[in-house]
Amino acid sequence: MLIYETSNFIVESHEKPFVPRTDGGHIRIRIKNEEITDRTKLEPKIAIELMRLTMIVGQALEKAMNNRGIPVIKINYQEMGNWAWKTNSKPFLHVHIFGRATNAIKQPWPESVYLPDRGTGFYEGFEPLNSEDIKEIQKQIKVTLKEEKYKEEKWNL
Repeated sequence: MLIYETSNFIVESHEKPFVPRTDGGHIRIRIKNEEITDRTKLEPKIAIELMRLTMIVGQALEKAMNNRGIPVIKINYQEMGNWAWKTNSKPFLHVHIFGRATNAIKQPWPESVYLPDRGTGFYEGFEPLNSEDIKEIQKQIKVTLKEEKYKEEKWNL
């Protein structure tokens, strides 16, 4: 489900999450130009945009989930793309953003996120972010974008 969009990136709820919403939630930022397979292929300005966007979305996710009653204490960021090779599909740049809640059950804090193959059944029952979570994340993105730290001119955008 779409959360936010820029000219180069789409921020979306991961509908088959690696971290269920009750454990903190899972968002994916993906590049629109799927010919770009990893960060080394980015032009400098787009790389800066991605770094800024991951920070904004991470901050918004933490605040939003706490506002929704899920005690997120940490945000993890992960760029992967390995599983594309399993299906012979072409990998594209995307960053996973995981909320880490102090009361997590499936992906317990402070352990690393456990990411077995989807075929194991580990992720069964992992609930994605719901529409109310997404509305709160969108609200927090708007708030975060107004912070002095994230003004585009500070980032030369």
